[in-house]
Amino acid sequence: MSASITLPGFAAPVHEAQATFRAVLDAMARPGKVHRAGETLTPPAPLDRATAAVLLTLADNETPLWLDAAASAARDWLAFHCGGAIIDSMEQAAFAVALSLPDLAAMPAGSHEAPEASATLILQVAGLGHGPRYRLSGPGLREPGLLAATGLPAGFVRAWSANQSLYPRGVDIILCADTVLTALPRSVSVEEA
Repeated sequence: MSASITLPGFAAPVHEAQATFRAVLDAMARPGKVHRAGETLTPPAPLDRATAAVLLTLADNETPLWLDAAASAARDWLAFHCGGAIIDSMEQAAFAVALSLPDLAAMPAGSHEAPEASATLILQVAGLGHGPRYRLSGPGLREPGLLAATGLPAGFVRAWSANQSLYPRGVDIILCADTVLTALPRSVSVEEA
């Protein structure tokens, strides 16, 4: 058993989980808008507080969770606090946590009959609100929006375009950095600004 298990989860579980859930819902409804989450948490490295808050809110023993190798040090903490359905195969994940962009095509994209069977990627980035800018368009945006994010790879727009072309299938992404998050639902188009 690792020492990270002793790090606490939410101090006020009901209130903080509800606030995080609301932040994720609003982020999905308003792509690119930045929300606060996890400010009271002290998760094990390498998880940032927003990533930990999203996982404590959404993951449980019935949602298969995949961690990339860079996030494996948090495995015991997540298994303890989320009830543990941590799996080794990204292809079977309901949620995936990554510190760098994995192959979106390898993740469950759902089907035309059941698009909700797709995965949600929780991607930890270096920063939100500054850095390279991306223009967003699609549902939830009356006018094109802007997303500024530090830490997305050079091929992100191309990878996202391939994912978005699968709509209504495809992967949704929650971007997390320190105590903030935003979301990119699969219906949104992303291009460099």
